[in-house]
Amino acid sequence: MSAVPRSEKSDRASRPSGRFRRMLDRLSSSQEDLESEELREDSHASGCTRISECSDRQIVKVTGTLRTVTLRPRAGVPALEAELFDGTAPLDVVWLGRRSIVGIEPGRKLIASGRVAVSHGRRVLFNPKYELRPLGKE
Repeated sequence: MSAVPRSEKSDRASRPSGRFRRMLDRLSSSQEDLESEELREDSHASGCTRISECSDRQIVKVTGTLRTVTLRPRAGVPALEAELFDGTAPLDVVWLGRRSIVGIEPGRKLIASGRVAVSHGRRVLFNPKYELRPLGKE
């Protein structure tokens, strides 16, 4: 019989420990999981709000990678829409009256700030201030 209570044994067995265990976790994770984890770390390091924590009418500063960029007219006015993902949740970023913006393309990282709105159950940032992040690891 052991001196360690049974509940502590099960907690210890379920927790990853050591370098070898972390390496096994990374090898068994999908590419999407690894990219999401990297985006969450980047968001935390830059001092930005996580998209999953954004609520309606809150002024936020978020960062992430653009997944899609689409030209979609709204009420007859051109609108450039992009989906920003930070590893926790997606956020639609919309520039009204724009057909294109140089540098706004899928795969590009950026920091955007403005007031969040919730439209049809999705978080949206209209005409945000934005800063393009450098391409690659610089």
